[in-house]
Amino acid sequence: MLTAVEALDRLKQGNQRFVSGETNETGQLSHQQRAELAGKQNPFAIVLGCSDSRVPAEMVFDQGLGDLFVIRVAGNVVAPSQVGSVEFAAERYDCAVVVVLGHSHCGAIQATIDTLMNPEHPPSLNLMSIVNRVRPSVETLMQTELKDDLSKLSKHAVRSNVFASVNQLRHGSAVLECLIAKGQLKIVGAEYSLETGEVLFFDF
Repeated sequence: MLTAVEALDRLKQGNQRFVSGETNETGQLSHQQRAELAGKQNPFAIVLGCSDSRVPAEMVFDQGLGDLFVIRVAGNVVAPSQVGSVEFAAERYDCAVVVVLGHSHCGAIQATIDTLMNPEHPPSLNLMSIVNRVRPSVETLMQTELKDDLSKLSKHAVRSNVFASVNQLRHGSAVLECLIAKGQLKIVGAEYSLETGEVLFFDF
């Protein structure tokens, strides 16, 4: 089992390889190795990321089959099913770190901005359930001068939304709170740049 520091370092090194184009070949497993993984898994980190097709966590962090426990949902929002998934992996596989991974040009952020700016044209009820979870991160920013620069607004909202999801995981689950208090789990935020491929980890 890796410590949180070791797991984060492995993710950072993998992202550096991804950015430089020097990715590992180890993700391509043999038939025998795949068969072994069918019986058990031992991921070293949990990633709660966005469903965006341009942000596959295994590729972004240059990890192979069985390395990451990945939960993907539009806008990397936190709902009960996501919390339960994180609890499951943290307890079952002793993962020491959870990374909430947002990204530039997030469609869920844009959908939320569009909804707030055009409330007379709301999205479907199902999409609205995502918008409503992102909304608090955007509404506050729209009360500032950022409302006049949609590009900057979106950029700041992505980060604000990551912070909100991290906070919800840290303080919205008795199971996770207990693991954090024991020093067995660390939850951090990060942002992936679609332009550069780099992942910026937030220290907060």
